[in-house]
Amino acid sequence: MAKAPNAQLPMFYKDLLPISSKDHAQWKARQVDHAKFVDGQNAIPLTSDEFAQASRFYPIVFSTGETPVPLALMGLNEGVNTAIDDDGKLRGPVYVPAYIRRYPFLLARLNPDAEEMSLCFDPTSEVVGKFKDGEALFEKGEPSETLKQVMQFCEQFEQAGARTQAFMKELAELDLLMEGEVSIQPPGSDKPFVYRGFQMVDETKLRDLRGDTLRKISQNGMLPLLYAHLFSLQLMRDIFGQQVAQGKMPQVTEAPQPEGV
Repeated sequence: MAKAPNAQLPMFYKDLLPISSKDHAQWKARQVDHAKFVDGQNAIPLTSDEFAQASRFYPIVFSTGETPVPLALMGLNEGVNTAIDDDGKLRGPVYVPAYIRRYPFLLARLNPDAEEMSLCFDPTSEVVGKFKDGEALFEKGEPSETLKQVMQFCEQFEQAGARTQAFMKELAELDLLMEGEVSIQPPGSDKPFVYRGFQMVDETKLRDLRGDTLRKISQNGMLPLLYAHLFSLQLMRDIFGQQVAQGKMPQVTEAPQPEGV
């Protein structure tokens, strides 16, 4: 259900180009009323900063593998996203993960040895291009206010990503993760739908934490994040119900592994 990827490009991105005042002097960024690039993606990367907001709408789980990452499940089965309709539009007022809002921009190291990160974008996106409408990326050869805001958002995303890595490192050191499993028995079905392939916090181990360890994760803000994750798992059945209501009933008894970041 939630396996971390090993793709050369991050999820959603088909290509990456660095933004240049020379090459993209006349380019603009425009608003679109859809997110078709999310189509078919059910597990969206999440930063720890987003747990409180995201937990109101989606189950938060952790991917499998040696380096697990937090994921918001917008659907329980591969290819199913209950929050976005077939036209790529939101079905209602829900929280949109920052990973989605960042697209088509991305901070990346053009040289693996470089310390600085460059602002890049996906040139196949409908958001950035030589459009008549939209906000200019550059004004008189300098980044426009729009581009500065994009850069600021991407920098904030990277900072949140660093905090998430620290959170995951500490979670691993505490050995609190366990293999997850959810069994859902819909009305009229002879067999339950069983979902595996993700990780979750072991509540028993969490309750057994004592002394300095419990005090530490309470003071550093980690404890509320763990409970936000655990409470969000109650939404598994809600998401399943949305799939059924949308005519996207799973055809298998175990959710396939989705593509990752």
